[in-house]
Amino acid sequence: MNPKTKLIHYGRGDQNTEVRSVNPTLMRASTIAFKDHATWQKYKTLRKTERVLSYGARGTSTNFELEKLICSLENGHRAQLFPTGLAALAMVLLNYASKNAHFLITDAIYGPVRTICELFLEKIGIEIDFLKADASDIEEKIKPNTKLILCESPGSILYEIIDLPKLCKIAHSHNIPVAIDNTYGSGYYFNPLELGADISVIAATKYLSGHSDVTMGIVIINEKEWKNFDQLPEVLGFTTSPDDAYLVLRGMRTLDVRMKAHEKNADEIIKFLQTRKEIKTLFYPKLKTHPNHEIFMRDYKGANGMITIEFNDAYDEEDAIKFVDALQYFCIGDSWGGYESLATVTTPPRTVTNWSARGPFVRFHIGLEDYKDLITDLIQAFDSIKK
Repeated sequence: MNPKTKLIHYGRGDQNTEVRSVNPTLMRASTIAFKDHATWQKYKTLRKTERVLSYGARGTSTNFELEKLICSLENGHRAQLFPTGLAALAMVLLNYASKNAHFLITDAIYGPVRTICELFLEKIGIEIDFLKADASDIEEKIKPNTKLILCESPGSILYEIIDLPKLCKIAHSHNIPVAIDNTYGSGYYFNPLELGADISVIAATKYLSGHSDVTMGIVIINEKEWKNFDQLPEVLGFTTSPDDAYLVLRGMRTLDVRMKAHEKNADEIIKFLQTRKEIKTLFYPKLKTHPNHEIFMRDYKGANGMITIEFNDAYDEEDAIKFVDALQYFCIGDSWGGYESLATVTTPPRTVTNWSARGPFVRFHIGLEDYKDLITDLIQAFDSIKK
């Protein structure tokens, strides 16, 4: 089945019944009732390997339908829902944490992951090393005690591209699992499990939901690593509201048309930005000038609405702030992937590569507005900082 069709037909409950609703039912529950003690024990055993009702915190039928849909897109064995994307990333790190373990994390990882490392992992003795954003130095950084490689591609803010099949081949030759933040591709434009990764993490807050009204993280795992993953989330009390699962399911029905519309608008905005003398560098993986552009075109089915610009040397951070404040159709705020356009002044959180002398940077999320209106808005904002 084509992924576009999967979005419509998976995650909708039992479609073989004579009469049913088009959408899956929303099941809210904490306690699940069983007819007798033996049945209760049976389902407590079944839940170790199957998606079955046993307790509300373990998921309801609504949660299970979302898990089935995202697994079908990612070709994963099982999925686990979390209240935020950061919680999902934290759970991956905690799951592989052990005394004297060593983790490798790419330099372009989502910024708050560094805080998890500093506030918790390093305090319990986990050794953390950061790879280059494109992971090109992986072979020289692997140690005998390396237990996990966590990467993000395209990288946060600057969209660095990793040759994931190559990375996975090297990692697996050392028996090291590979996890990747796949929020950019959201299981639709990029399928890391098919390219060798063991774990894909998606902030469903972004494109899967698509409407800026829910937070959620999803971890999709292959069969080999699932056996190492399915107990700790329950022990730590991670659970996700079925109402949120329902909202993400509803958003995913239009994922194909929304992703294509974001990309189309971003392409038009890029054409415009290429004409602006105020800009030194454009960061957008579809550009031939983008580092590892050829790998992006090989492995990805498309780009989304994310664009970052670097102003030229005549402009400083105050100019960038004034530029963003002048925008009328672009909101200022964290996150991305919703229907609305966003613009934020930002600094790439990198430690392996020093970007402190570069910038200022503005990151855009190009929404679903008419791109001509967005261009008009950008023109007047550029005019407001004219030198």
